[in-house]
Amino acid sequence: MTALSCRGLVKRYGAVVAVDGLDLEVNVGECFGLLGPNGAGKTTTVEILEGLLEPDAGDVEVLGMRWGVDEQ
Repeated sequence: MTALSCRGLVKRYGAVVAVDGLDLEVNVGECFGLLGPNGAGKTTTVEILEGLLEPDAGDVEVLGMRWGVDEQ
């Protein structure tokens, strides 16, 4: 079962592209890390996955529920 999934994730701040088409899938029970230099979009990605920021494009699913689309 997929715990976390994002497809085509994009986030821009003006002319700066912080996240550019990220695809990520993490299965239940897996552990993962985001590595990269300063300004690579790691924090922005995590904030989108947490629902704190809205992506400019792409989809995020957590345990099969899509942010901003599916409601309980």
